[in-house]
Amino acid sequence: MEYKHAGDNVTYEDVLGLVKTYITDPDSLAIIQKAYDFIMVKHATQKRRSGEPYTVHLIWVAYILATLQTGPKTIAAGLLHDVMEDCDVPREEMVERFGEEITTLVEGVTKITKMPYMEESEVYAENHRKIYIAMAKDIRVILIKLADRLHNMRTLQYMPPAKQQRISRETLEVYAPIAHRLGINDIRIELEDLCLYYLDPKAYKEIADLLDEKRSERDAAIEKMKKSVEALLNEHHISYHIKGRAKHIYSIYKKMVIKHKRFNELYDLNALRIIVKEKVTCYEVLGLIHEKYRPLPGRFKDYIAMPKPNMYQSLHTAVIGDNGLIFEIQIRTEEMDELAERGVASHWRYKEGVNYSAKEEQKEIGEKLQWLSDFITISDEVKDEKAQEYYNTLKRDIFEANVYVLTPNGKIVELPNGATPIDFAYRIHTEVGNHTTGAIVNNVMVPIDTTLKTGDVVKIMTSNQAHPSEDWLKIVRTGSARNKIKQYLVKQEAEDKKEIIDEGRRILREEIRNRELDEKTYLDPETYRSKFNEIGCRNFDEVLIAIGKKQATAGSLLDHVVPEKKGFIENLSQIIRKNNNREQAEAKRKKSIGVAVGNLTGGVMMSLSKCCNPIPGDEIVGFVSKGQGIKIHRADCPNVKNVDPSRLVDVYWDYASIESKRYNVDLEIIGLDRPNLLSDIVTVLGTCNVNIMNINAGIADLDADMNITISVDSAEKLQNTIDNLNKIHGVAEVKRVIH
Repeated sequence: MEYKHAGDNVTYEDVLGLVKTYITDPDSLAIIQKAYDFIMVKHATQKRRSGEPYTVHLIWVAYILATLQTGPKTIAAGLLHDVMEDCDVPREEMVERFGEEITTLVEGVTKITKMPYMEESEVYAENHRKIYIAMAKDIRVILIKLADRLHNMRTLQYMPPAKQQRISRETLEVYAPIAHRLGINDIRIELEDLCLYYLDPKAYKEIADLLDEKRSERDAAIEKMKKSVEALLNEHHISYHIKGRAKHIYSIYKKMVIKHKRFNELYDLNALRIIVKEKVTCYEVLGLIHEKYRPLPGRFKDYIAMPKPNMYQSLHTAVIGDNGLIFEIQIRTEEMDELAERGVASHWRYKEGVNYSAKEEQKEIGEKLQWLSDFITISDEVKDEKAQEYYNTLKRDIFEANVYVLTPNGKIVELPNGATPIDFAYRIHTEVGNHTTGAIVNNVMVPIDTTLKTGDVVKIMTSNQAHPSEDWLKIVRTGSARNKIKQYLVKQEAEDKKEIIDEGRRILREEIRNRELDEKTYLDPETYRSKFNEIGCRNFDEVLIAIGKKQATAGSLLDHVVPEKKGFIENLSQIIRKNNNREQAEAKRKKSIGVAVGNLTGGVMMSLSKCCNPIPGDEIVGFVSKGQGIKIHRADCPNVKNVDPSRLVDVYWDYASIESKRYNVDLEIIGLDRPNLLSDIVTVLGTCNVNIMNINAGIADLDADMNITISVDSAEKLQNTIDNLNKIHGVAEVKRVIH
């Protein structure tokens, strides 16, 4: 059937004539008539920039929708799509006159167009988000919007140049890709060519002129090739018909400008399309074509066995014809050809007498169009993001996706360039992604950061014990996978935080009971509120977290609030004096330093070097000094790095003679000053069961630098103490001091 195109006059009678070719139900026709009558009244005085009645645009939208054989409610909504916004028709009146379903469709189209005042970039992104969310809810909304945009592009010459550019850019970036993804190639091709006409008129004219220059020559070559192919197919008694292919200016532009091809290098300028009855005949014709004409290597594509994500099916090949010219030949069935031109609208064309459910149809389309199913899922997950982030996610994950990988069952999963097995796992299901442990690609175990390629068969290995990590955020390519990983990490952090708070509360309650204090009072956050700054916490939860993580003790917390306790600094001084006295007493009792030379454990004067303060567990070396015996140094002490090797002797710790000896270690703690930093450090040292021998703290420009001497019994105990000090909020570095 011949349809009317740009430049033709279209009347409501044309719409009705086209509609009646597939809709005969009187009630269905009546709803379209009712919508037409309504707009003729409501838009009666409105004109377009061209000067023609505004209703001409609405009739064209209805006509384009009828060429796609959409349902009566979709066509009625197409006629009415501007009436709520432009004519101030309230929702209540729309529902009363046309019902909830048509009103919702009109609202969906209206919401896409109606925008609050924002910066241009924000408007652009927000508009895209509204388009995508509307499409995710009901595919019919975007079909109406595509028809609306197509006619607007056809009449764009009446707009100011700046607006022509803006509308064309948006159309090329948003509407044409949607039409392509839905497989509606007739609309996509016309939109792209119109956009190029306004965005790069010079390039458009150059390509159009090149096509015109060679037209007669090319038409003659195509006609000759067509007759040769017809003779071949007739000889083998195959039922067929051959179509010519329209030259798509924008596709030529992309190949010339983006792929840097010369005009005479474009194979698809000479093209034939062979339409047959059955799928099996497609392959039979392909065999005959390849038998007679030499095919070009690497130019054969089987989209029948593996359809494109928009359900497009066809065989593509390029051969050298009798005259030496290269021809692209497409072979498909009539059904495939119709699907290639009309896309999703063809597959789900309105079928009279069948109970229609918008929800069921949307679900069915999602099952057939994998990308749309992913699109709906992603839209639900990221619709609350900022408009620009939402737009970027959808653009990257869906509209720029061009890597096709397969599940072990043969299901195609579409991903963007650079996608990894983790992206694949999350596209399959959130729980599969969250529990991924590894991946097998083409029967080979691969790292989870492997870049997937088209044709890869991917199997994901999972474990209930596995979970995402922050490192995954550096690996994934899709925004949807990134969002799901972040959601998991936030949820896990909240759960971990709750467990730590509960543990901190338990420890505090136990300390309160040990001190025979009132639980109600000392578990009440109000008891500590005035002390939060002093303690170095913003709220009671942070206090409990510090206790739960063993970064502070419940005892030190209660020392701040129980009235009869002495001041903290006074207590700290007593602790230091007490520990010093204990160390001195132990030093008097024990003379052995617990180090042996060879087989000797006594008789040799030895002492631990005070520059590096070695302790049991450290790697050590002996240095023979003049008149002072053997000085024991840590092996990494810089003071023995460059000495005469002949003065070094092998020594080792004699753990049997060490007994309960303790050793002094000098630490330097560097960090940012905050209230109660010193208090927290002392608390942690107490928790680690080490003695504090001396503290010297200094502050400069909010930087805290503390030198602390502690007493420990082993390198293992020291390392544990350093690890715990590093966990304190505000501590940047803890290191042993070498004098």
